[in-house]
Amino acid sequence: MSSVPLATVLREWGRIGCVGFGGPPAHIALLRKLCVDDRGWLAAQEFEDAIAACNLLPGPASTQLAIFTAWRVRGRAGALVGGAAFILPGLIAILALAALFLRGDPPWWVTAAGAGAGAAVAAVAVQAGTSLVPAAWQRAASRVRWSAYLVLGAAGAALLGPWLVLLLIACGFAELLFQRVPAERRPAGAVPVLAAVGVGGGVLLPLIWTAVKVGALSYGGGFVIIPLMQADAVDRHGWMTAAEFLNAVALGQITPGPVVHTVAVVGYAAAGLGGGLLAAVVAFGPSFAFILFGAHRFDRLRANRRVRAFLDGAAPAAIGAILGSAVPLALALEVPWQFAVLAGAVVLAMALRRGPVLTLLSAAAAGVVIVLAGGPLPH
Repeated sequence: MSSVPLATVLREWGRIGCVGFGGPPAHIALLRKLCVDDRGWLAAQEFEDAIAACNLLPGPASTQLAIFTAWRVRGRAGALVGGAAFILPGLIAILALAALFLRGDPPWWVTAAGAGAGAAVAAVAVQAGTSLVPAAWQRAASRVRWSAYLVLGAAGAALLGPWLVLLLIACGFAELLFQRVPAERRPAGAVPVLAAVGVGGGVLLPLIWTAVKVGALSYGGGFVIIPLMQADAVDRHGWMTAAEFLNAVALGQITPGPVVHTVAVVGYAAAGLGGGLLAAVVAFGPSFAFILFGAHRFDRLRANRRVRAFLDGAAPAAIGAILGSAVPLALALEVPWQFAVLAGAVVLAMALRRGPVLTLLSAAAAGVVIVLAGGPLPH
């Protein structure tokens, strides 16, 4: 293991946290350039293995990769410093924007920009889901079962709300049964891949539970958490309106860092700045725990046939959930012109293959222009 100065870890991972727009592909490319190409801290094969191991874990894979690479070059202190430096720039930005968008009387242009960007979120979700399909299809253990899990995940995201996570877990265990992988003896001290506890009551405890689900029970990328958060934040607890939730998802895309930052906006809506910070700490906590206590077992994790079989079922269901999340997101639109913006976003994201940041910013600009021309604002 290298011994890079903590100041270097803080500077380099903080820089990536500031410029890491565009989601996991951008984060991975920046981390590869830093750790493999420029500094030679990791071999190319080791970096690829780390990507594969992080993809086996629930939660934001690119965040876990950032924490792992920092751990690799400076141990646990590096993991804490590098992970925090990667997360904090986007977190600060999104909380500042949340204060602007969720204030009681935001300027008309803020509401218009939010309505335009929110209208495009469903298109970005479909783009995120479809981008995961080709690679996952190639490594499917059974393409018939893979397709079934995909459909179940899509239906679950559209219909089940907070119960979606149970469907994802059920698909994982179903594939375990289909593959009939024998139980493997777990070495002493190994940490389980999945753990969850339920809490309830008051405002903070339900918020903590929402953040736990976001950070520890999501597979396949950030958008799989959208139906979970929407069901809790809008339908169950009423912390925010459907339009405000669309704004939160859009903010999670246009700020640097992972989509999981969206949970900070939910926390802000529920309990102010303290709620936003609490939600972020809880949501990102599992990623740090997985690396701090399990990174030295990544080789064993990748070789564990039961873990891989579980992911063979849970992963396609998660991709389906990302695609299915477009349904409740589209149903949350309130005024007719938002559907026109959504159609334009579909063309921009799917046909022209533009990135999510450009798509959302274009939709936000369209919202401002439409309202300036006399279009109604959502309520």
